[in-house]
Amino acid sequence: MNDELLSQLEALHADAFGWALHCCEGNHSRAEDVLQNAYAKVLQERAIFDGRSLLKTWWFGVIRFTACEDARRVRYRESLLGKLMALVTFDTAQDSRPSPSRQIELDEQTRHLKGLLAKLPTRQSEVLHLVFYQDLTLDAAAGVMGISTGSARQHYERGKARLRSLLAESTFSFLISHE
Repeated sequence: MNDELLSQLEALHADAFGWALHCCEGNHSRAEDVLQNAYAKVLQERAIFDGRSLLKTWWFGVIRFTACEDARRVRYRESLLGKLMALVTFDTAQDSRPSPSRQIELDEQTRHLKGLLAKLPTRQSEVLHLVFYQDLTLDAAAGVMGISTGSARQHYERGKARLRSLLAESTFSFLISHE
């Protein structure tokens, strides 16, 4: 493991956490775990940067694949078998209230925008996040997502158009309901 790579990854940490947060659908604790696992892959040399793409593109791809692996584990734990095993093993009630920091985060505008973004297909949402929040080019976003540039461009344009129409619909319905 070379120190230059570690310092470059350190410089990308804030952007990497934002991408991990998006890949984990806004779940902070899962995003932290995913990012930590991605760093572990690099340190254990299970993910090796070979220079065929930009470092940021490669790193975001590692994070995305790590998040997909984590999502598969979560789906299994939430499956019927996982739920039955949890009932047998742990017979305690869970508190479903959000933490105070999460409650603050969920203000009205954030919930509204998240709701609209959730209505977009996954690929459209991912490419919009990478381009707008992570300042990646469409080429770099395509590399992270593992799709062609043309496909990324098409998801990007369709996502913007769909989000624009959803925003217009929600603004119109808000105005009508408050008359």
